[in-house]
Amino acid sequence: MLIVWLDKERKIIENIPRVLYLCCMIFSSKLLENAVSEVAQLPGIGKRTALRLVLHLLKQPKSQTHHLAEALIQLTEEIVLCKQCHNISDVEVCEICANPLRKKEVICVVEDIRDVMAIENTGQYKGLYHVLGGKISPIEGVGPQHLTIDTLVEKVRSGAVKEVVFALSSTVEGDTTNFYIFKQLEPFDVAVSTIARGIAIGDELQYADQLTLGRSILHRVPFEKSL
Repeated sequence: MLIVWLDKERKIIENIPRVLYLCCMIFSSKLLENAVSEVAQLPGIGKRTALRLVLHLLKQPKSQTHHLAEALIQLTEEIVLCKQCHNISDVEVCEICANPLRKKEVICVVEDIRDVMAIENTGQYKGLYHVLGGKISPIEGVGPQHLTIDTLVEKVRSGAVKEVVFALSSTVEGDTTNFYIFKQLEPFDVAVSTIARGIAIGDELQYADQLTLGRSILHRVPFEKSL
């Protein structure tokens, strides 16, 4: 697409492709360019958006930018995964797993922390979680060995778990992961259920509204009946 641009003297510069303009962004500062390049690596952030964010930070008090930088450094250096459920945590055992009021015999299987947060916000689930860290997806090169399925099986094998609730999104990858885990748990005396299909087919769990998600948890059904 060709666009008409104006130079500094307000003269018309014609026939400059827009893509060329974006790719050849010229910076007056190497520090600015480096900052924009780093921010632009974030998901969904292009060079122009990155530039706007960086310029916004420059306009803020230095203390605010320092607090942001310190928070990011602390996040990367001190964050850990809960050794029991693999959820993101500040300590070895997360607050949910350490809570004596939670039903430790019920485990809800989710993809990542966003799903934990979505379900917790409903206030309808009182059991524990198991975070897989993804879903089986051959196209993306993600197999069972890349997920935390083995530790889930070990929990069930110990005999302490009475029910496993599948709460993965209703996608091909989510259903494939559910079925694989179901087959791994078949030899054990454990109830396997899945959240009710109030969640639309193809939807990600994290985008479901709290009421729908809460009802899906309460009205979960045996996994065999969902096949």
